[in-house]
Amino acid sequence: MGKLADKVALITGAGSGIGRATALLFANEGARVVVADFVPQGGHETVKMIREAGGQALFVEVNVTKSSDVQRMIRSAVDEYGKLDVLFNNAGMQGKYIMTADLPEEVWDNIIATNLRGVFLGCKYAIPIMLTQGGGVIINTASSAGIMGLPGSQAYCASKAGVILLTKAAALEYADKNIRINCICPGGIVTPLAGIGKPMTDVTSVPLFHQSQAMRRFGQPEEVARAALYLASDDSSFVTGTALMVDGGWTAGLPKMPAKKYAEILDSIKK
Repeated sequence: MGKLADKVALITGAGSGIGRATALLFANEGARVVVADFVPQGGHETVKMIREAGGQALFVEVNVTKSSDVQRMIRSAVDEYGKLDVLFNNAGMQGKYIMTADLPEEVWDNIIATNLRGVFLGCKYAIPIMLTQGGGVIINTASSAGIMGLPGSQAYCASKAGVILLTKAAALEYADKNIRINCICPGGIVTPLAGIGKPMTDVTSVPLFHQSQAMRRFGQPEEVARAALYLASDDSSFVTGTALMVDGGWTAGLPKMPAKKYAEILDSIKK
């Protein structure tokens, strides 16, 4: 039997990248998976991949910034499968690299709404279900950029730092209710969101902090998915309120790229 046998897992942003890799892994471990995404095509493709491998899945289109969408998403999971054991609030956005004084207010609002409000709404509407059924697991996607600053990504950094502290506060609130709440802090991962797909030497195509990975390589979505599986399963039964780094050592304190170099690369990206 798999580590998530007889579990129901809902994953946002599951149409690509980390979300898709996690949906496939969870299904392989026995979970019935609700694939939620803002882009229907990617979500349906993930569902197809799960079903072709013999798993169970359904797709729900969702805008995680909208309360009504998130409530409908949660209801869909419970209506279809009868419960909700695991919620992975993974949907997010990064945005372009823009200096603080140049950042439009609406861009700030959109990033904060997607990355932080979306996680809050997921927690808000999943927790009552989990309380009623006697427990559950919530995993939130934060970022190593929520620990270390990243020039030109102040909204992203702020949103992900908020996810970390939201995770810790909520974990304390429900630790004695058999609800474990943790977050994962990925570093440079090869995903459409991160914009990574070219060689590491092409400085115009990769985000700034990805170039100073201590392990000198990017991570793969499957490596983050395995961390999510750990947090979702009973292997982490005594773990709550933690921010699990999956960042190739980026936040370990090793020497980073000089600020001047960051600025030079930022300029090249903006051109």
